[in-house]
Amino acid sequence: MQIESVPPHRHLPPLLKLVLEMGPLVLFFLGNAYAERFGVSPDQKLFVATGLFVAATVVALAIHYALVRRLPIMPLVSGVVVVVFGGLTLLLQDKTFIMVKPTIVNTLFGVVLLGGLAFGKSLLSVVLDSMFALTEEGWRKLTFRWGLFFLALAVLNEVVWRTQTEDFWVNFKVFGIMPLTVVFALAQTPLLTRYERKDAEA
Repeated sequence: MQIESVPPHRHLPPLLKLVLEMGPLVLFFLGNAYAERFGVSPDQKLFVATGLFVAATVVALAIHYALVRRLPIMPLVSGVVVVVFGGLTLLLQDKTFIMVKPTIVNTLFGVVLLGGLAFGKSLLSVVLDSMFALTEEGWRKLTFRWGLFFLALAVLNEVVWRTQTEDFWVNFKVFGIMPLTVVFALAQTPLLTRYERKDAEA
């Protein structure tokens, strides 16, 4: 009997992966920033930006799947929420839905990660196992930190959209959340080094 080997997962080139992840967000920003130049009234430009965001998100996910035949869980969940809440924003003409989208996504990620820890599961290891080789303790600590970080982002988004202007919130979403996430990720380097599995070094 011949046993067929399981083909390894295909991965996108880093630059293309970055374009697919950031492209919809960039279009969201550009749509909000330049819609008025095309005759869109100030109170309608966020709807234009939302439409671009939803369409670009669907296209990005489709391209990703077409190239590697699978979708990472976190971009997939985020994309579904974008489509649902962006669709509600356009259908009901209510900007609140797109503004609370980061709150919903980050709360969901935070609760799932911390909830998994409560049941003895470091769920982040399922998502990032192909990227890092950590001990169980390392995965627990990394999962705990990211869980708290996601909840902090959810709270921060609530504060910003409820107290600031639409333009400020859009800028925060594009130029605030992503840099904060990158800085936080880089700050985990000592933990990744300390809890790297010894067998991974061999």
